[in-house]
Amino acid sequence: MVNYPSVAVVILNWNGQKYLEQFLPFLVNTTYPNVQFIVADNGSTDNSLAFLTENYPEIRLLRHPVNEGFANGYNKALQQVAADYYVLLNSDVEVTPGWIEPVIALMEKDPVIGACQPKVLSWHDKKCFEYAGAAGGWIDAYGYPFCRGRIFDVCEEDHGQYNNAAPIFWASGCAFFVRPEVFHQLHGFDGFFFAHQEEIDLCWRMQSAGHQVFVCPSSVVYHVGGGSLPKGNPRKIYLNHRNSLIMLFRNYPPGERTWKIPLRLVLDGLSGFQQMIKGNRDYLWMVLKAHFSFYRWLIAAKDKRYFPKNRHSILQGMYRGSIVWQYFVKNKKRFSEIIGRNS
Repeated sequence: MVNYPSVAVVILNWNGQKYLEQFLPFLVNTTYPNVQFIVADNGSTDNSLAFLTENYPEIRLLRHPVNEGFANGYNKALQQVAADYYVLLNSDVEVTPGWIEPVIALMEKDPVIGACQPKVLSWHDKKCFEYAGAAGGWIDAYGYPFCRGRIFDVCEEDHGQYNNAAPIFWASGCAFFVRPEVFHQLHGFDGFFFAHQEEIDLCWRMQSAGHQVFVCPSSVVYHVGGGSLPKGNPRKIYLNHRNSLIMLFRNYPPGERTWKIPLRLVLDGLSGFQQMIKGNRDYLWMVLKAHFSFYRWLIAAKDKRYFPKNRHSILQGMYRGSIVWQYFVKNKKRFSEIIGRNS
């Protein structure tokens, strides 16, 4: 690139001092020449702010008095940030040299791209894709998200099989590149979500508004994952199920939501009973709690700002079948077995 658009890397921090200590040294060595680093603190009670003030005075601090979750935390922080591109970066991400340049180059070439993600590998096993994003997010017809390189809990080893830049359905919130004008025109994340599924919902609304979402695998980051709410946490189960139902109701046209949402409710219930048989009673209770919260949202809490005004019929990265059927019945565990390697 001859010209380097301005980039603001914004980390939303909540009691994440250990991750800041571990991963900021990689971040501040970023080679991109026109970048600013910002930490938006979300009501931390640890020593994060003192650590940043003492050790990284060059990093701008935005202070929120309370924890408003991933969604509203970023909404409020980004209202105070001016740049040509935002990068929403989790505190538990290790970036690599030159991680910004290829993504910005790709987005500069195609103004239709509203959001993009790098290839996300596991920090714990750097040969493998990471659960939250891998080589780009997809979704099936019933709202179950999966990735190029990750189907449910099966994360593939990275052998370069998904190294092509490609349109996807959703970009991972752990390293989320987005055009500010697109983010703000769509009112950002839905704050009601608090955390989980908000980036998928936003990417769906982006596509409905005529933008595309891409993955740029020539940029690589390593993600720890589960820093705030680890896998299996009851609140995480609740938020994922509730927010997924809200997202489906909002983004599907009426003709589809009338039968797909009831089917999804049944599938959720079956998974809850399966987990109960395995001894995980909390899972079923959280699913039921999520369903009743969704019903309350239907009655009283719908925010019309987040309902798409247009619904483009062609959505990139949507599998029109059932990933549940492919995985559990047909025993297909890899993205390439279901969708194909070059998609």
